[in-house]
Amino acid sequence: MSANLSRRTLLRSIAVGGAALAAPSVLTACSTETAGGGDVSNAGKKAAAWPTYTPSKGATPDLAATAEGVQAGFTRYPSDLVKAVAEKPGTGKQKIRVMTITYGTPPKPAAQNKYWAAVNEALGVDVEFTVVADADYRAKMATVFAGDDIPDVINLGGGYVLPRQAQFMKTRCADLTEYLSGDAVKKYPNLAGIPTYAWEGMGRVSGRIYGIPVERPKPQDTLYFNRGAFTKAGYKPGMSADDFAAMAKEATGSKKWALGSSATAFFGYKTHANWFGAPNEFAIKDGKAVHWGATDEFRATLEYLAKLRAQGAYYPEATSVSQVDLKTQFWNGSVLSMTDGFLAYPTAAQGIKDTFELDALVPYTVDGATTHYQQSQGCFGTTVIKKASKDRVELILRVLDYLAAPFGTEEYELTHFGLEGTHFKRDKDNNPIANELGLVESKTNVPFMYLCDAPQVLYAPGYPDVVKRLHAWQEKVVPLMQPDIRFGLQSDTYNKQGTALQQLIDDGVTAIVSGRKKPSDWDAVYAKWQAQGGKKVLEEFGEEYAAAH
Repeated sequence: MSANLSRRTLLRSIAVGGAALAAPSVLTACSTETAGGGDVSNAGKKAAAWPTYTPSKGATPDLAATAEGVQAGFTRYPSDLVKAVAEKPGTGKQKIRVMTITYGTPPKPAAQNKYWAAVNEALGVDVEFTVVADADYRAKMATVFAGDDIPDVINLGGGYVLPRQAQFMKTRCADLTEYLSGDAVKKYPNLAGIPTYAWEGMGRVSGRIYGIPVERPKPQDTLYFNRGAFTKAGYKPGMSADDFAAMAKEATGSKKWALGSSATAFFGYKTHANWFGAPNEFAIKDGKAVHWGATDEFRATLEYLAKLRAQGAYYPEATSVSQVDLKTQFWNGSVLSMTDGFLAYPTAAQGIKDTFELDALVPYTVDGATTHYQQSQGCFGTTVIKKASKDRVELILRVLDYLAAPFGTEEYELTHFGLEGTHFKRDKDNNPIANELGLVESKTNVPFMYLCDAPQVLYAPGYPDVVKRLHAWQEKVVPLMQPDIRFGLQSDTYNKQGTALQQLIDDGVTAIVSGRKKPSDWDAVYAKWQAQGGKKVLEEFGEEYAAAH
């Protein structure tokens, strides 16, 4: 899941790298044929063209975006909003049943919820929400996949790998290729504004487009740090790995630790492995799929992290503290850095309250290695539409197009902040600040943003310097980014066993870095990973990649 951990890591303690709950047996027991959908591989199928990317017209940013993936930056909220949708998607008479994950609390019904009612009015559609608590999501999806009565719109993902998801999409959901592939998407200009990397991260099923990605920016897990404390200890962007280790040792002391980690962050090994030049989990080399666990660069990463742990630079409770509690330790200055999802920065800035300067680490360099940066999947999840008539599908696509209206539009303000005077007021810099009602009747508790959303921008209300630092940081790291080839590809074995395989890796890393095992024990861990399905996963991803490219 490593995608996108901003609000998720604040509200639940989940693996930064994506370990999730065990797959429900009702799904994992199904064979490909009995589950329906048959072959969902893209191998041997003609690949539908991705939607033609055409940036949506929102507000002019203070800091420009780039074609490579550096986000547009806004140091203050736009004063002149534009209108992105000329007509309401619906007539006011239609109803749509939708389902998404939530990390908040169940909302009051629309009749008693001014935010929900206002969005319904703007859409011209009565949206009936079913929100599923994060803790119940996997079990609920098992029931939905196996049942006959499914909602009109479902967001799949939320960071989880759902078994048989591709089969469900192919058999129960509308094939959206004719509506979205190539220039067809121009009928929905805000959906056309979703960048191609998000569609690629979502992937095709049997060569076809079955969903719409909820976009997330390219940076994956990010090592945020206390700029002042690190600088005092000798930090310089791009310093050598040896100098970084010396700096971390210098910064540690007096009940402060240079490096923070949690029971679900696993010492930030995924970030460091990329800096050591390892693949971003799965990659293609000499025409075959390879896994980072088999590389010398990954082994060197483990030795290096074990060294940092042995010298005392890591927070001593790194294998037991929750990610939520670790945030508190970072915000209050007890730990001087922590790996988190990139989108954690607005919440972190608010939590720190200007007690120190929040910044993101530019990778250190390793002799003889090509420094990489971990690229995200590019999407929070995939929104699918139940099979329906063409008119019905087009209505729902118009609704999703409205929800994808870009930052700086009237539509975006409504769906993200609610009604001015009812849910928020503006501060001296024009930033919408939620009032008491706005904290309850919100995009978190009525998560329209998980059905579809605008491409993310850099924006932290009241913290323009954070936006400037992160924009400058992205200009340095985006050119270093490498994708994980598994995103967007189909592997039946990974769908069934990916969670268990990931747990083997995470547990092995934790044991070695914490000192319970030696770095030389890694080969045995990796051999077990291969024997329990990893070897088959590599074969399937290799075949899929060849078909998609």
